[in-house]
Amino acid sequence: MDDLDVNLTRGTLDLLILKALSWGPRHGYAVSDWIGQATGSALQLGEGTLYPALHRLERQQLVVAEWGLSENNRHAKYYRLSAAGRRRLQTGVSSWHRFVEAAANALRATAPVPAA
Repeated sequence: MDDLDVNLTRGTLDLLILKALSWGPRHGYAVSDWIGQATGSALQLGEGTLYPALHRLERQQLVVAEWGLSENNRHAKYYRLSAAGRRRLQTGVSSWHRFVEAAANALRATAPVPAA
């Protein structure tokens, strides 16, 4: 998608970040990179969006952060899912799919039939 004109809601962003961490710890750049790749580059997260979201998830105890060394031997903060984060991901994905299905049904709807 070249021109995806949709605002990314906080809940959706949180789910994408939790999904990115579901395979193991990642630093912020790797989270952003995964989201870009997984969406076919339709969603590109800037630092001003990503890091406040990671810090919010950390405050909510859905992710845990630890300092470590990156692939480039640089100091980086790594984030991993907590048990609560894994549960939130599972329930959030289920809710997301129900929402998308309901919204799609509404958007496919034709004009309502006038009441008799």
